[in-house]
Amino acid sequence: MSAVTRAYLDQKLALAKRCSREATLAGAKAATVASAVPTLASVRMLPWAKANINPTGQALIICTAAGMTYFVAADKKILSLARRHSFENAPEHLKNTSFQGTGHPHPPFFRP
Repeated sequence: MSAVTRAYLDQKLALAKRCSREATLAGAKAATVASAVPTLASVRMLPWAKANINPTGQALIICTAAGMTYFVAADKKILSLARRHSFENAPEHLKNTSFQGTGHPHPPFFRP
């Protein structure tokens, strides 16, 4: 059993901070560009929405859509970074994901 050093913990903490910052930026970009702008345009330009939803309701719709987009984009970024870092830290025998079977890419019943 190996001892965990202070440098190792500091390195992991710095990596976690960098990943959370990248996820925050990805979520913010997605919330403003991909969600808030089109939602704002549709709420303000659609005649039915303009006539039947007051400004508070319009703002609530925009904020809800932007918030959902933020969390989805940030979560996707965190998962992709975790996947990449776990692969980088994996032992060499687990990194080889190539199939080394019988030489046939398909089962006998599925050969073209």
